[in-house]
Amino acid sequence: MLDLLITSKTRIKLLVKFFVTSANSGYLRGLATEFNESTNAIRKELNHLSDAGYLEKKEVSNKISYAANTQHPMFQLLQQVVHKYLGLDTIVEQILERMGDVEVIELIGDYAKGVDSGVIEVNVVGNTINTAYTTSIIPKIEEIVHRKVLFYYNQQLSANGMVLFGG
Repeated sequence: MLDLLITSKTRIKLLVKFFVTSANSGYLRGLATEFNESTNAIRKELNHLSDAGYLEKKEVSNKISYAANTQHPMFQLLQQVVHKYLGLDTIVEQILERMGDVEVIELIGDYAKGVDSGVIEVNVVGNTINTAYTTSIIPKIEEIVHRKVLFYYNQQLSANGMVLFGG
């Protein structure tokens, strides 16, 4: 979906990185290494997104750090588009449908860091969770989102996840 609208794979990676959660940030060289791309390609896209106001630049220890501009009028919309692109909205809807007493649905792992690795890890927090139901819907979700999905069941939040529902 997003790849049909935005033809630059590097720009899509950056949008996912910065808009899956506003807590993510990055430096030019670190992003180039993370995405296995040239610094030139990353710099070009960072400049475009910064010039448009979607990203903020901050100088930290003689390096420029980039992060999503949460004050931009399109921030919420871009975040929703990225979540839909990754299939996070579908996962939340499917879980809440018949999962039981779910308190929080939390994105953990690579996607919480903004890395589109192909494996979405979800921590489901609650007391009486219907794990048989989630096991049965995983193939359906994976077919819809075109990514592998792993569920973890706990009674507490992880230390570094991103809450998708509840909280």
